[in-house]
Amino acid sequence: MAELELKIEKPRVRIAPSPTGPLHIGTARTALFNYLFAKRYGGVFILRIEDTDLERSKKEWEKDIMEELKWLGLEWDEGPLLEKEGYIGDFGPYRQSERREIYKKYIQKLLDEGRAYYCFCTPEELKAKRQYFMSIGQPPRYNGKCRNLTKKEIEECLVQKKPYVIRFKNPNKKVVFVDLIHGKIETDSSEFGDIVIAKDEQTPLYNLAAVIDDFEMKITHVIRGEDHIPNTPKQILLYEALGLPSPKFAHLPLILGSDRSKLSKRHGAVALKEYKKEGFLPEALINFMAFLGWNPDQDREIYSLRSLIKEFSLEKCQKSPAIFNKKKLVWYNGFYIRQKNIDKLTQLCLPYLIEAELVVPQIESKKYPPVFGADTISQIFVIKDTGEIIEFDKIKKIIAIYQERLKVLSELPELVDFFFKREIVYPKELLKWKDAEDKDILSALRKAEKVLKEIEEENWGAEFLKKVLVEEAERFKVGDRGYFLWPIRVALTGKEASAPPFKIAEILGKEKAIIRIKRAQELLKL
Repeated sequence: MAELELKIEKPRVRIAPSPTGPLHIGTARTALFNYLFAKRYGGVFILRIEDTDLERSKKEWEKDIMEELKWLGLEWDEGPLLEKEGYIGDFGPYRQSERREIYKKYIQKLLDEGRAYYCFCTPEELKAKRQYFMSIGQPPRYNGKCRNLTKKEIEECLVQKKPYVIRFKNPNKKVVFVDLIHGKIETDSSEFGDIVIAKDEQTPLYNLAAVIDDFEMKITHVIRGEDHIPNTPKQILLYEALGLPSPKFAHLPLILGSDRSKLSKRHGAVALKEYKKEGFLPEALINFMAFLGWNPDQDREIYSLRSLIKEFSLEKCQKSPAIFNKKKLVWYNGFYIRQKNIDKLTQLCLPYLIEAELVVPQIESKKYPPVFGADTISQIFVIKDTGEIIEFDKIKKIIAIYQERLKVLSELPELVDFFFKREIVYPKELLKWKDAEDKDILSALRKAEKVLKEIEEENWGAEFLKKVLVEEAERFKVGDRGYFLWPIRVALTGKEASAPPFKIAEILGKEKAIIRIKRAQELLKL
């Protein structure tokens, strides 16, 4: 059914967030699906800012929304410009706060044709009516008190400057539409009564503003969350009242937490900028979000944005709720970290090392750090604890040996901090492997010190170190290398888990490696 509906050239779709807070995963998922649909069928993806709530709408949140969409790679074809005032596209302005004159003519049309009316009921009256309907077991709705006010009564109320809203005169009939995901949906409009559609003659509320904007911007498909299904029959009635064609509708499934309750922070659902700061990559989030309601019917989990465009269709979107599983997002992120070019990965990781005060760029800049995601402007850094110079290439080597282990970029400082410290602190019990006694550990460390001292500087590399130390480990305890290698690794890192000791020793260098093994021996003697 749905595939037949999609035979359309150049669809025009939109994402219309309200700038009342940062961009969250639900809105980002909706933006992604709209973007994929537009690109899959050679259409246009529009960003529209729904900022009619002037008290709650903030420019900072608008900027956040635009920056995070760009970070995800979801570039809009029409909409506001991020870098400067103005917009791209022929159907602007793309901020609702700048479209009041456009709204005015439509609201006046509804009033002139008797399809909308002024309502002067007080908040107290409306509250009492809501409570009455609830008390008799009916959904709360407006009872139509102001529906048939005479022209004279309306004028008198306006002259007296009585507060008012504008209501839609509901025809009270069945509304039927075919959702491209859920199929046929039927609603009796008498259930919601005469809805408020505007605060005044040029300030529409959501349902009317969306209808006017979608028509004016020639939107062909409205793809949004399932929570908007109750709004769709109201909007269809408004299209009919204005004599406008209605777009096709597709409502994406809800996103629930792992316990199938409403998605919240406790499930890991936070603002996109928080994921970004934590060290999630945009390609991981894109891949993860694509599976929140879409099923390609293939035994495949890895999709780039390009491959998603090629494969995407609304026909493959599911009706049942999507489950948010942060562990799966972390898995995706680890995968994409492993695919990263090491130079690029190092660039991405550097802000975390700087934020943790492990290194300081020699060249200072206002734009770098702690701005995450900025390009590195320095190739030379200073280790804060020791004052030593460390070059980009050496930092790159450190990150390279942890690339396979890294799941989110923010983990890096804790994993590698021992490279940037003069002294490392750890309990001596950590040096123990299985049932080894202190004298056995001390013997292993003394042997390791002797072996390392005998290695020539030109041979100091991970492969040679591995060959020499593994051979010694086999002689030290046949059948279990851990008795020899475990205390070496702990002595070098101070950690229970780390990259192989041979690679760590190579980067630390001969002098530092031997110093740390000596300090481990001293710790055992305490």
